[in-house]
This record gives sequence, structure tokens and C-alpha cells, in this order.
Amino acid sequence: MPNILICDDEPDIVSALQIYLQAEGYTTLTARTGREALRLAADNDIHLILLDIMMPEMDGITALAKLRETCNVPVILLTAKSEDTDKVLGLNIGADDYITKPFNPVEVLARVKSQLRRYLTLGSRPAREDNPTHYAVGSLELDDKGKLVLLDGEPVSLTPTEFEILKLLMQHAGEVLSPRDIYRRVWNGEPYGAESTVAVHIRHLREKIEINPAEPRLLKVVWAQGYKLDGEKRP
Repeated sequence: MPNILICDDEPDIVSALQIYLQAEGYTTLTARTGREALRLAADNDIHLILLDIMMPEMDGITALAKLRETCNVPVILLTAKSEDTDKVLGLNIGADDYITKPFNPVEVLARVKSQLRRYLTLGSRPAREDNPTHYAVGSLELDDKGKLVLLDGEPVSLTPTEFEILKLLMQHAGEVLSPRDIYRRVWNGEPYGAESTVAVHIRHLREKIEINPAEPRLLKVVWAQGYKLDGEKRP
């Protein structure tokens, strides 16, 4: 079963999360500071991290930034309702999702399973003619089986969530997808707050695949409707 690292300085929250996750068969490791979380992530085979923002010694945002220098493991932020600015900052740095405290156990498990499914399962099924694993649009190429993205022949490093958003847009190149559609298909959940969450990931993705993110040539916004990927599909 997947190993999940829980990092929070509140023992009651850690204990509750352990109960929810272990009941589903997951193995859990725990940390009370961002620094300890980085050490555990480096020393263990971690498949997902639940990371609190406000912690002593090293906060979650700093820990996330350091983690993203070397690792693309899914990260779900644990945030308070008053930490909206930190949520956006965390998504910009590379968080895949966030859960607001106090949280619902059903929501926690749904979001964990969604992230793990993308990280561990997608791309592992055999390729079929109606389920291709390679997409090419304009100067972009995406290999779903190898989890590789190339821009003008050069590799692009994406988080699992960014990868899935780009794959969805490449599958529907030229079509406009609303933030709610993107959220439903990528996060596999009800699109509450979808606009802001998707917008942050789109902006971060654009910074990685556009020469000038302020004047995108590939990933474009269609005002009041959604997003689309421009470019000719190639075999």
C-alpha cells in the first residue's frame, strides 16, 4: 500500500488523519516540522504528503519549495480558512491540492485517492488504439506511459497535477474546457472553488511551456468560458 507522510504540529490532527488513512490500508509516517518532513521524504519511499502550512522551525510553504527542487510527489496542503493567500502561494510553488480545516474525513480520503490514482496508476495500463499514450500538439509532445513532456524537443518538468491538466488539454486540443470541467476530470471531485484552483495550476503550467507567459501561444484563456490548447494535432 502507498506510504503517506503527514506533517502537522497539532497532535490531534495528526492522530485523526492517521485513523482515517490507516483504516483504508495506507501506511503513514508523521512529522511535526517542515524540516523533519523533508528528512523523512528523502529517507523513505513516500507516495503522497499531507502538509500543514503553519509550523515551527520550517513552515509548509518553505518545505514545499525545497521539496519541489528534487521531487514531484503529490502534496496536499492542510490550511486554515484564513490562509487564502498561502493557499495560492502553495499552489504556485507546486502543491497539487489543499484541504481546509476543519476537514471532513470523506473529503480527505477522496482527495488522497484522487492524487494517488494519478501518481501511481495512470499510464500503467496497456496501450490500446482507443486509449493512446502519446500526444503531439504543435511544439508539444506528451508520453503518458513514460510520464514525459517535451517542448521543442526539450524535456519539461511538471508536477503530476500539471501533467494531467496538460494531457487533458492535448486530448481536446482546440476545444474550450471550463474550469469546472477540468476540475471534474483531473481531480475527480465536485468542482467547489474550481475556478481559483484550476487558474493557479494553469498559470504555473503556462510558465513552464510558454516562451512568454504574458503572451501565450499555446495555452490560452477564452474569456468567461475556460481554457484551450492551440496547435495542430500531430501523429
